[in-house]
Amino acid sequence: MKLSHSPALQAFRDKIRSYFENDYPQDILAKVASGASLNTAEVRRAEMALGERGWLASAWPEEHGGPGWSIEQQYIFDEELERAGAPTVTPMGVIYVGPVIYTFGNEQQKAQWLPGLRDGSVGWAQGYSEPEAGSDLASLQFSAVRDGDEYVLNGTKIWTSAAQHADWIFLLTRTSREAKKQMGITFICCKLDQPGVTVKPIITIDGKYYLSQCDFVDVRVPVGNRIGEEGKGWSYSQYLLGNERTSYARIGGKRKQMENIRAIASQIPTDGNQRLIDDRFFAGRLSEAETRLDALEITVLRVLTTVRDGGSPGDEASILKIMATDLAQEITTLFLEAAAEQGNRKFADSISPEWTGDAAFAAPGVATYFGTRAQSIYGGTNEIQRNIIAKRVLGL
Repeated sequence: MKLSHSPALQAFRDKIRSYFENDYPQDILAKVASGASLNTAEVRRAEMALGERGWLASAWPEEHGGPGWSIEQQYIFDEELERAGAPTVTPMGVIYVGPVIYTFGNEQQKAQWLPGLRDGSVGWAQGYSEPEAGSDLASLQFSAVRDGDEYVLNGTKIWTSAAQHADWIFLLTRTSREAKKQMGITFICCKLDQPGVTVKPIITIDGKYYLSQCDFVDVRVPVGNRIGEEGKGWSYSQYLLGNERTSYARIGGKRKQMENIRAIASQIPTDGNQRLIDDRFFAGRLSEAETRLDALEITVLRVLTTVRDGGSPGDEASILKIMATDLAQEITTLFLEAAAEQGNRKFADSISPEWTGDAAFAAPGVATYFGTRAQSIYGGTNEIQRNIIAKRVLGL
């Protein structure tokens, strides 16, 4: 895919870039650039701005209300969104559960849930991990017991991203206890404001609220909230996880980070008043990271060419997950080294409203460093991904 060689694709890129520069909410861009977290109203407004253009569900086929973009156009859109510094589209909705609903859901479910997903007016969370079922997700114990036309939900989901902004949550639940633990798992959707649901904040090391613990006590949901067949939830979850692991690449955002690191390293002196960018060891690691980023982009394009018809990336997505998350951690480590002691001091001082300073990049950069430590854990640990590659991709 030589995207830069196509005049039509360049015109498409120009249109998307112009939108983010002129029509997208600029106060949202400014808040994200400052390192501050968006509140729920801002998250909804950011996503509805894309939804008004029909661009939020950028990878959806036209038959389900998507823009009908080619793989190349979807890739350019993601690049430009990240280049502009816009908040990443909350993936739990349009990237994760949306394709599951339009692929495995019935017509009533599509009519109920797809419109709010497409236009950004309804937020979703993902209920997968549990206190005793993280990497070994198939060991989940969250129960859904059939009672007439309802399921009764009991259990705890943890590390739930964006639950504080969500209206709905999709859950992997255990509806039977078969000999094989992957069996007997069912995919169910539930409103988060129902009686018996409690959302508890988990504050992360960077002082932010991304994650929650969600407790369910005798929560009743209609059987009509079940996606697909009872006991087939594991197969639906694997379809979803292929899309999730592909979404980690974020090439445009990583290129912007690398540009920022080069600019900062070109200004910061080392002990001998030499610029950090002239330090051979640091410059070598920076060049290595840029080479890895090029390799990641090529791999993303290869995977995307296999899903032109709207299918799931499959087990090969595990390769992208490892490459993307390892590189994200290396990039933020380089940034932290560029910020050095000044970065740590500014991050600590930034909790005080009196903090001022010329290194405005330091506080959000250190926070990002802390945040990326989790990337090799969530979405299936990188150790688990290596097992998947060995067994399912390489056949070892």
